[in-house]
Amino acid sequence: MIFQVISKTSALVILGVGLFLFVGLDLLRQRYKALNDLALHVFGPVMRQNEAHKLAGTSFLITGVTVVVAIFPHEIVSLTLLFLCFADPLASYVGIRFGKEKILGNKTIQGFLAAFVTCLICSYVYLSLLNFPPDRLLIFSLLAGLLGSLAELIPIAKIDDNFSLPVVSAIGLYVLFYFFGFFV
Repeated sequence: MIFQVISKTSALVILGVGLFLFVGLDLLRQRYKALNDLALHVFGPVMRQNEAHKLAGTSFLITGVTVVVAIFPHEIVSLTLLFLCFADPLASYVGIRFGKEKILGNKTIQGFLAAFVTCLICSYVYLSLLNFPPDRLLIFSLLAGLLGSLAELIPIAKIDDNFSLPVVSAIGLYVLFYFFGFFV
């Protein structure tokens, strides 16, 4: 993860440029049919059908990540990015492939459990590498797993989950770190 080896300022510059370019182009394609047609031709295979005439999930993702990097400490950003990179796509895959029991909208219990286990493992491994106190590691990881899976599961108004997942996860992780006595 590149965020581990660059400064917060450098990360914000890179994200700012990406935000300006990608979200800017995404907004322009909503306004100009020819640009939208070109974008759909080039990116169609990786875009969802519902993104054809609205902002792409990637615009929400880069905006959410930029907000998280700008506001939160390094450890929280890193853990949030791990949730985003691993738990979100795995929950989606498991939910689509194996999901039988719907719990919220299109979300399934199987996808939720996949997100929970993934967030728990990400938290445990990452915090172990940071020499997190062993007596608190498992309970923190369990709570972080629950937090990450709930952030992936629960819709917040009509906000795209590519934005809400990193922001809600980071806020929740900040609260967890605070209550565990780590003022990161």
